[in-house]
Amino acid sequence: MNRFREKFRNNTFYWKEILGFLFILLAIYFIKHEHGELRDVGVTLHSSNWQYLILGILFTIVYLLLQATMYVYSFKTVGTNVPFFLSLKLFLKRNLISIFLPGGGVTSLAFFTKEIENNNVSHTKINFASYIYGFIGILSVLIVALPVLIYLFLNHKLAGNEIGAFSGLAALLLILGGSTYSFMKKGWLYKLALKYSPELEVMWQETVLEHFSKSNLFNTIFISVLIEFVGIVHLYVAMLAIGVTPNLEAAIVGYIIATLFLIISPFLRGMGAIEISVTFILSRYGYTPAQALSITLLYRLFEFWLPLLAGTLIFLLTKGNVLLRIFPAILIFALGIVNIISVLTPALKDRVHLLKNWLPMDTINASNYLVLIFGLLLIITSTFLLKGLKNAWYFAVVLSVLSLFGHLTKAIDYEEAIIAFSVLVALMLTKEQYYIIGNRKLQNISLQTTLFTFLSVVIYGVIGFYFLDKKHFGIDFSLQQSILSTFDNFILLNAEGITPHTKFAHFFLDSINLLGVAAITLVCYAFLRPFILSTKIDENEYRKAQQLIFKFGDSAVDYFKTYSDKLFFFSLKHEGFVAYRIANGFAIVLEEPVCENNSDIKTSILNEFERFCKTNGLKPAYYRVDELHLGPFQSLGKKSLLIGQEAILDLEAFTLEGKARKSLRNAVNSVLNKGYKTTIYEAPVKDGVLQKLKLVSDEWLETMEREELIFSQGMFDWDELKNQTIITLENSEEKVVAFLNIIPDYVKGEATYDLIRKTNDAPGGNMDVLIIELINYCKSKQYSSLNLGLAPMSGIEKAKDLPEQTIKFAYEKIQQFRQYKGLRDFKEKFDPMWKDKYLVYEHSYDLLQLPRALSKVMKP
Repeated sequence: MNRFREKFRNNTFYWKEILGFLFILLAIYFIKHEHGELRDVGVTLHSSNWQYLILGILFTIVYLLLQATMYVYSFKTVGTNVPFFLSLKLFLKRNLISIFLPGGGVTSLAFFTKEIENNNVSHTKINFASYIYGFIGILSVLIVALPVLIYLFLNHKLAGNEIGAFSGLAALLLILGGSTYSFMKKGWLYKLALKYSPELEVMWQETVLEHFSKSNLFNTIFISVLIEFVGIVHLYVAMLAIGVTPNLEAAIVGYIIATLFLIISPFLRGMGAIEISVTFILSRYGYTPAQALSITLLYRLFEFWLPLLAGTLIFLLTKGNVLLRIFPAILIFALGIVNIISVLTPALKDRVHLLKNWLPMDTINASNYLVLIFGLLLIITSTFLLKGLKNAWYFAVVLSVLSLFGHLTKAIDYEEAIIAFSVLVALMLTKEQYYIIGNRKLQNISLQTTLFTFLSVVIYGVIGFYFLDKKHFGIDFSLQQSILSTFDNFILLNAEGITPHTKFAHFFLDSINLLGVAAITLVCYAFLRPFILSTKIDENEYRKAQQLIFKFGDSAVDYFKTYSDKLFFFSLKHEGFVAYRIANGFAIVLEEPVCENNSDIKTSILNEFERFCKTNGLKPAYYRVDELHLGPFQSLGKKSLLIGQEAILDLEAFTLEGKARKSLRNAVNSVLNKGYKTTIYEAPVKDGVLQKLKLVSDEWLETMEREELIFSQGMFDWDELKNQTIITLENSEEKVVAFLNIIPDYVKGEATYDLIRKTNDAPGGNMDVLIIELINYCKSKQYSSLNLGLAPMSGIEKAKDLPEQTIKFAYEKIQQFRQYKGLRDFKEKFDPMWKDKYLVYEHSYDLLQLPRALSKVMKP
């Protein structure tokens, strides 16, 4: 069964990607085509009865709840309970995506199964329940449509296109029904499928024999029929809303025909066909074309646009959704563009004329200039919003509010004001996404400097304008005019429109503008520059961290948690600390807290660290977390990504004897027969030996075109290596051609190494020899296991999501990552056990930024 599921998932990955690309293309076409209908819906709404509109919306809510309930009973039919709210989300998401997929009503049933799987529902049952949902959805239309179509036929009211649609639906249902019956009764279709996929036997037992409920199947049918009646009510309410005499027969026939075209439509859920067919049907019942179209548009609002909007909101508001993270920034950018276009295009004269009755012309002109400036600032702010800056969020909120009032006071542009208000709402809903704080000290300095600059310019400008000769500007400035003109030009407006007539006047005006630009730039820089945490560690903190590692250390990389590159966060509640580095707004932690091996204590320390990060505007991420230690992170709602596997060799079980170790024996014998020997240097290592090691290391870095890396590993450090055990491979002239260094490992009974480097002329198999010598050394010291280190990107047999699929693809297919496969193969020769290691993070959006941050923290 597992093999069947894996095969299915591998296949679905490719066709989903193809459909995803088609989704984008069809979405573009859809938006372009339906733009006109959206505009018509707006016009219809203005002239409709609001009481009936509200009634229609209430029935839309009932429609959504019934769809969710239908999913609940579809899953109960196969013996599985799925929560109601999860079923509602499943419907809304599938309904949204179905619009853009070929045959969307059917193909969308293959999507969004992850959350259901997380509720311990097998993939097979999800597929079968989805099939039941889709099949009964078609069956209920037939149940409702059949008596209606017979009635129309007997009364000679049935046209050819309706007969064609109904015949197509009946044929589809017959094929699906016959296939389902044959499969469930182990008929010819089942036997044929079994020839190609024997795994179907297990699937049949799981879905048909076990827990199949006929009573819940009938409940599903009943609810589906209720959904059809709600659709009829929607059309009837639409008639009432536009103020025409409702016709129940027209509502029933119109709905049935619309649904028939919806089901058989291969693209965009009947777009165009429904509008034409329903309008035509209603016209046959005596409604004018305008009335029929208005009724159809309202029906589409209730049955199509409102569920579509609800599905979009579910996507945007889902925790961890990348769109939710970037959506406000996109809106802010769009509002900036709207502001600029709004100012540059002519205002409506009747609105401006009306506005003049309430506001002076100077205020209207000033609003134009301000809206233009706000537009530019909004575009700039959108960039900083993507970085998660809290002050950028404050800027965006203030600019949105000012834009809202600016549009109203420049020409009563309520359309643009509504956009600004919508952006403001989006910002409020996503406030928690922005917590990277600014540098308060710098902000205080900049505010003081700006204030001093402004006061200086006020004095300078007022005196200048007041005492300047009339010939410079053609104006004899009063004191009030001098103050207003100074402030006006300091913020770059020049709303008064003063024009310099002399070179000196140009210089005077430019100097005020220049000082204004400098002050505004300084304020923006200070408020948008992220706070940078101090990276100084004193000796007491270092000693305290080392003591805690000696007391609680339980990892092969604990040694690097007190490396010179690390910062420390010490818990105030428990004995423990977190070792981390800062890069690109992230606090990247090496593994997890060093503390007592207690899940509650670790969770408490993590909570403290998370609060510390939020206070200091940092986003926490945890690198190389062991699979067994994911519990505390999962309790905090964190996401995890498999980044590789760590190799652990059982020293007691390892031997060079046997056929499986023949290649290792040959490698060792070949190197030793050439006159090479291994040597073990115990600490303290002499400087002469270290000098030889340095030459090997430098040559290895140059040949491999690499730089030193740190964070979860070490670099060549003379003082560190001097106090460690070194194993070398040397030729007969005592030239070192390869070496490794043994570092402290805080796992009980375990040993490990760090650097393993060689020269260009080192014999083949040199590293095999070093590892074998290391194994022998560890056995002599009574170690029970040896940590061979991490094999990055390896170990993903079946990817759980797109990030893991990407890593798996890169590891297996991309030449740039072949070195990791070679590293895995090298460690695999010793037949170790493998432990999964994870990157733990907060938000899917973080994965777009974490690779750069990780690359940065790994450099000295």
